[in-house]
Order: sequence, then structure tokens, then C-alpha cells
Amino acid sequence: MKKNFPVVVSDSLYLPPLSYFVAIKACKELIIPSDTPIVRQSYVNKAEVLLANKKEVLSVPVFGIRKKQVIRDLRIDYNQKWLNVHLRGLQSAYGKAPFFEYFYSDLEHVYLRKHAFLIDLNRELLTLCLKFLARNVRLQVREEKDMNASDRDIRGLIHPKRLIDRDKIYVPQTYQQIFGLNFVPNLSIVDLLFCEGPMAETILNRSEKSN
Repeated sequence: MKKNFPVVVSDSLYLPPLSYFVAIKACKELIIPSDTPIVRQSYVNKAEVLLANKKEVLSVPVFGIRKKQVIRDLRIDYNQKWLNVHLRGLQSAYGKAPFFEYFYSDLEHVYLRKHAFLIDLNRELLTLCLKFLARNVRLQVREEKDMNASDRDIRGLIHPKRLIDRDKIYVPQTYQQIFGLNFVPNLSIVDLLFCEGPMAETILNRSEKSN
């Protein structure tokens, strides 16, 4: 029997991959510590989507990351034209997806608010994705000192380099993607939402590895 963790502590991730939503599936409260040091080469500001039969990385540019800098201080660099690139990229990748019209306008609205800090953009996008999945999860951003020892801490678990750890919880389940003949697993949650809509949560449930 799988153990449920009603409170899960996680990193702040940008449009997280499917394995993240499998990892937090049983939680009722999700805590994102604002004073967690930034992990380089992580999903903190990067999301993977499928574009013309090729996996593409959408990256949010940020002002220089200092050693031991915490996530709450990371500012988005709007001097670079990333915003239009991301919005056009999502339109190009998923404009013909069955459920594009159901989700895109809400996502666009979040982007156009132009949050100054990455943690705020990530939080609002995650809140929206949890709503799309019809998950009743209380999401909080707060300092680490307010955490409890009994909380499940998955920080660092969902990382592009930690494939062995990911594979302990996530088993890819195929679904119909827009481009290509070969299924590409563990893309950003938007890939699953745009392609499968209300079936997304069912697919995530099937993607949880059995003990």
C-alpha cells in the first residue's frame, strides 16, 4: 500500500514535468520554501515541450544567479524577449491540440501579468495547472523554518539529471501527442493538458510506479 503524505515540500518549478505531478499526487497541502537555494540546471526556470517532432526547452531568463542565492530573490529578466517566444511557442506546439482553447487563455493571462520574481510566476502557473487537474491542493509559499519534520520533502527529486530517482516514482504512460510517431515522456504538464484535457489526471494516476 502506498503511503499518503498530506503535506509535501517541493522546489519551485516552471510548468513542471509529469513526474512532478505524480510525486505530489496524494498531497493535500503543497509547501514551497521561499528560502530554498537555487539548484542549477534544474526545472526552476525551464520547461520541456514538443515542437515539430522535437523536444524544445522553454527557458525563462533571470538576472545572474549568485552562489547560495535563494529562490525568492530570483528576478525575471524582461529585457530579453522570452515572453513572446514562450507564448508563440505554446501556440505553435499546441494550437491544434484538442484542448488548447480550454487552457491557453488562462495561461496567457498569467504570463501577461509580468511577475517580477520567478517564484511568483511559478506559483501562479502551478496553481492554475492544479486547478486544471481538478486537484484540491492548498499551495503555500513560506520559509523553511515553518516546515514540520513529518512533511515529505521532495526537493531535488524532480531534476533533469536525477533519472534514477525519477524512475522510482514515474512510469511513462503513452497518450496522443501532436507531433511525431514516437512518444516523448515526461514533458511539461501543459503537453498532457493540451492533448488530453479531462483525461490528464487519469493518465497521471496510471503513471505512478507501483511498489
